[in-house]
Amino acid sequence: MRDYAAVLDRAAAGGRITPEEALDLYRSAPLHALGSAADAARRLRYAGTEHIATYIIERNINYTNSCVTACKFCAFYAAPQSDKVWTRDIADILRRCAETVELGGTQIMFQGGHHPDYGVEYYEEHFAAIKKAYPQLVIHSLGASEIEHMSRISGVTAEEAIKRIHAAGLDSFAGAGAELLPARPRTAIAPLKESGERWLEIMEIAHNLGVESTSTMLMGTGETNAERIEHLRMIRDVQDRTGGFRAFIPYTYQPENNKLKGQTQATIFEYLRLIAVARLFLDNVAHIQGSWLTVGKEVGQLSLHYGADDLGSIMLEENVVSSAGAKHRSNRMEIIQLIRSAGRVPAQRATTYEHLVVHDDPADDPVNDHAVSHLSSTAIEGGTAHPELKLLAAN
Repeated sequence: MRDYAAVLDRAAAGGRITPEEALDLYRSAPLHALGSAADAARRLRYAGTEHIATYIIERNINYTNSCVTACKFCAFYAAPQSDKVWTRDIADILRRCAETVELGGTQIMFQGGHHPDYGVEYYEEHFAAIKKAYPQLVIHSLGASEIEHMSRISGVTAEEAIKRIHAAGLDSFAGAGAELLPARPRTAIAPLKESGERWLEIMEIAHNLGVESTSTMLMGTGETNAERIEHLRMIRDVQDRTGGFRAFIPYTYQPENNKLKGQTQATIFEYLRLIAVARLFLDNVAHIQGSWLTVGKEVGQLSLHYGADDLGSIMLEENVVSSAGAKHRSNRMEIIQLIRSAGRVPAQRATTYEHLVVHDDPADDPVNDHAVSHLSSTAIEGGTAHPELKLLAAN
């Protein structure tokens, strides 16, 4: 067996590893040693607060399912000419924002299809309305794919589109649409989207304009191990120039109701190994988020031992991955307990990762379950998990 100790020790101490070394670790390093090194890198990065793991309360507001990109992994979209298309009006959207505030949410993710008629003006109007009504809500939304689309619709540059929606109220980008950045897997699953290089170029433009983002990765659609590491390399190279990616968030492909039919899902161990290698390889990205929504709560909890410092969100509503079969749900008390039983102190965070509430003493934990993650309001008959979240018929 090859000796991985030197590479793991270097990475655990904050040293940089090459893409070739990262691929070797991802494919072959002993799982326990890989996780231990990633956890050591996390503890070193967060010395002084390494005992804390975070979560956020947010809501995904899906404004339309009309989409021209027809990604093969997506079960949410409807072709624009379909009779299944729906769009939410601004009053509907603002009611959902009100519910978010009432339930302690601090962030909304405005997420939907690439509607053939929605240019920059649509997002300016909606973001301005949200900020006027609920200035306390952070609009952490969209991604490079939406910028590429709205720019084309409105006939403006990506730079102008970013400036305008930022001025209207967008706080940061959610890193949506990254999927797989390398050309072969991206073309296979999302042939009508911009290239991975263009996705990164738009993110770099945003970062240089002062609009930060997260970065994401969709695992399990048929990509190779080498392509997964190449995805990380592409992100790291941009981060070296901009420093604008706050976090990296891998999640797994969900197999229901889409054209890929679930034949190439990532395993739990592939996911945990990717979390660990990401923590070691992305030495310039602050946060690694575990995704309990797609892999389940127990695996999400395990990710906290493989380099993740954040357990994601209590999503008061989410429809996109739910449409493809992600049925995991939780509430604030359960997420707090998952973090605490992993040996960490839970903390509710802001979008920018500052600690809003640190749950040091279990005696002071929340005692109600009003902040409950969804049963998807469009994908599952019967609506959300909590009766106080009233389901509104789409227009």
